[in-house]
Amino acid sequence: MRTPKKRRLYLVIACGLCLSAAVGLTLAAFSSTLTFFLSPREVVSKHPAEGLSFRLGGVVQVGTVQTTLSGETPTTHFAVTDGRAAVPVMFTGVLPDLFREGQGVVAIGSMGTDGVFHADEVLAKHGSAYMPKDVEQSLKEAGKWDPKFGPPPDASSWNTMPEKTGS
Repeated sequence: MRTPKKRRLYLVIACGLCLSAAVGLTLAAFSSTLTFFLSPREVVSKHPAEGLSFRLGGVVQVGTVQTTLSGETPTTHFAVTDGRAAVPVMFTGVLPDLFREGQGVVAIGSMGTDGVFHADEVLAKHGSAYMPKDVEQSLKEAGKWDPKFGPPPDASSWNTMPEKTGS
């Protein structure tokens, strides 16, 4: 015979199972759309798995932009740097108007078997004040920028700057 106490217990258990299933499905949906952000230095050191989608942020390295046309679709090869490491990138499509060498950029895509980051989307920011936090940190650690001396240096000068030695 079922007492009111047992009915309430079964109801609480059923609600708990439904809530657990809902939380599990929500987390599964989030994990499939989660995109990590990595700096070029992290990509070089961690070697993310091929096909794993992530965001690559940094500055377009000066002298690396090359565009070719395949029919009517442009394919652009360039490198994204954070002042310490550079990652080659390939993007097929029309780049944003603000895309240029020495400019901050975030590319969304994955690493290919060829060691090149294959971008599905490229986002460019304008304004000299924009700099991804990971890039700022990398420049500071490399001794290429100290905020107390003003804005970050122009990306075209990074290759000629000496690395900081010692800490």
